[in-house]
Amino acid sequence: MQLIVKSFDELSTRELYEILKSRDEIFSVGQKIIYVDEDNVDYASLHFFFWKNDRVIAYLRAYRDLKHINVVKFGRVLTLEHGQGLGKELMEQSMAYAKETMGCNKVALDAQIQAEGFYKKLGFVTVSSEYLEAGIPHVDMEKKL
Repeated sequence: MQLIVKSFDELSTRELYEILKSRDEIFSVGQKIIYVDEDNVDYASLHFFFWKNDRVIAYLRAYRDLKHINVVKFGRVLTLEHGQGLGKELMEQSMAYAKETMGCNKVALDAQIQAEGFYKKLGFVTVSSEYLEAGIPHVDMEKKL
């Protein structure tokens, strides 16, 4: 599947709508997280996604860690179609882009505990103790590129 990578200003209205719809479907409806998703980080992020049948079916956003210029943070990672390897493909292609195009040497993310095993299979290591974010247990994870 072809990865689409766009800055916020490059997104079409339809793409932005579908990204927000997918994020809402997974996090607000699916996981019952009550929060304002639009947190202004989107403006400074690159948006990585797979598009199929006029839907965003896998997505993440990436932005530079302000404290470490060669570190990119991934967030809002989601897939609508499970069990097809979309999450793995999205992560692998996004990490390759971060290394080759953005010049990053590390990816960091805040992982929901339920997804920690998924990220470990991709080579991420847990670097924090468990904490609550939006009422859901999380850990910080990193991977050297």
